[in-house]
Amino acid sequence: MFLSLVLQMCTQSVGLSKHVKALGKRPGFMERTLILLDVNTRSPIRVLNDNFLSLQLDPSIIKDGWLDFLSSKRLVTLARGLSPAFLRFGGKRTDFLQFNNQKNLAKFRGPGPDYYLKNYEDDIVRSDIALDKQNGCKLANHPDIMLELQREKAATTQLVLLKEQLSNIYSNITITARSLDKLYNFADCAGLHLILGLNALHRNPDNSWNTSSTLSLLKYGAGKKYNISWELGNEPNAYRSMVGRAVNSTQLAQDYTKLRTLLQSVRYYHRAHLYGPNAGRPRKNAILLLDGFMKNAGSVVDAVTWQHYFMDGRVNKVEDFLKTRLLDTLTEQITKVTKVVNTHTPGKKVWLGGLGPAWAGGISNLSDTYAAGFLWMNTLGMAAMQGIDVVLRHSFFDYGYTHLVDQHFNPLPDYWFSLVFKRLVGPRVLAVRVAGLQRKPQPGRVIRDKLRIYAHCTSYYNHNYVRGSITIYIINLHRSRKKIKLAGTLRNNTVHQYLLQPYGTDGLRAKHVQLNGEKLLMLDNETFPELKPKTLRAGRTIAMPPMTIGFYVIKNINAYACRR
Repeated sequence: MFLSLVLQMCTQSVGLSKHVKALGKRPGFMERTLILLDVNTRSPIRVLNDNFLSLQLDPSIIKDGWLDFLSSKRLVTLARGLSPAFLRFGGKRTDFLQFNNQKNLAKFRGPGPDYYLKNYEDDIVRSDIALDKQNGCKLANHPDIMLELQREKAATTQLVLLKEQLSNIYSNITITARSLDKLYNFADCAGLHLILGLNALHRNPDNSWNTSSTLSLLKYGAGKKYNISWELGNEPNAYRSMVGRAVNSTQLAQDYTKLRTLLQSVRYYHRAHLYGPNAGRPRKNAILLLDGFMKNAGSVVDAVTWQHYFMDGRVNKVEDFLKTRLLDTLTEQITKVTKVVNTHTPGKKVWLGGLGPAWAGGISNLSDTYAAGFLWMNTLGMAAMQGIDVVLRHSFFDYGYTHLVDQHFNPLPDYWFSLVFKRLVGPRVLAVRVAGLQRKPQPGRVIRDKLRIYAHCTSYYNHNYVRGSITIYIINLHRSRKKIKLAGTLRNNTVHQYLLQPYGTDGLRAKHVQLNGEKLLMLDNETFPELKPKTLRAGRTIAMPPMTIGFYVIKNINAYACRR
């Protein structure tokens, strides 16, 4: 087979890192630009969770008031577009949440500056009375004036939240029974499975975990038959810097064991899933805490969770989102975490329990633009290749600039990337073979891959494609067009192209995306645009424009790895 002379196997993030010699030919234009691509269709190298791409909501939405608008038809529709998925309700403010079994939120809301805010609770109740029950879901069309006033209120609150985050001094947040009702209604209506983070800093004088608030919450949830999974705490390795009180790995393991016992004592939740410990980026302190936790309580959790952010708020140019060195930091972090987990509990599932392009709410006009999509798509590809079972994206909707949906309920570029990924990419990961010419290495200079290629079986939820189809997604970080020739098992098959490019004159800073030349916009509050593929005839070379992301479905290939 001719490919055996030129193709080299890659089972990690695949680029052109290998220098492949031309087969006795003089290096010409085609040899310099043509990439040969094949996929192992015999068996998958990983099988991930069906909810691999999942979502997160930060508890700050209780404080800034957006929780009361989660019943919006449009928000529910957008969330439903990314199902099936987990919805993690957690973040920095997880450890400042207190449950209070009260229906009336007004008791916990300070007086507002105008008539609307003074009568905020009454307005929300009135809109609830008019809720449209569809299949058991409570959905609402909130008046424009309410949304406009809420955006004004949220803008003011955002400054307070940002100040808290930068100063690392947080105020408590009360989650009431009614808040939980709204949160669960949103998740349930959107087809998301709720994972609720519990406050690990509610502690007794002897530093043991205080379970009073949690027990009350569990009893309320059980009474309502809310199907919820649970977590305890967020980035426990950072507690000393946040509140001046450390919780070591031994104590944290005891707390998780206590929570497992508590869940078993509440009949409805005796089989509920428990995830943790939500360690921060795997630096020294986080790794030490994770190691001790796994040693003492690794069997207590159903999956091990940790978090990763690529950059801090000092990033101020779009080029920072394109650095291959930055993209590759995730591989190093995954290796550190999986090594610890496999030392104590081999085979235990590992989740990336909180993932964002930037820390501290992100960067305006950067982390909410097309450019951030390179980080997001490459994260999904790398995590899948290395066996991360679930990636929870921070955040679906809230304050800051790392979310998928803005405060006008319009999808941002990362939402459209996520939607196409959900529609086309299944949980079975395939090994990619790639060959082509790369420039020669120079002394002291590392050549990093600017062309990232990943392959999966096509999603079984997509009924436009029969089982056995393959989806390849490609990230081109080069400033030039790249030609890719499908070879081997991929030859002579029709290909559907889904090419995503920035829309408008802002280039990589664009907040709108076009698919095969058509701008992506919601048609109304309940209708997605049709994701129309462009058909490439069998044998045609794929031409990837510079700085773009493309999905390519190989139709009717009848891949053995994807038929089961």
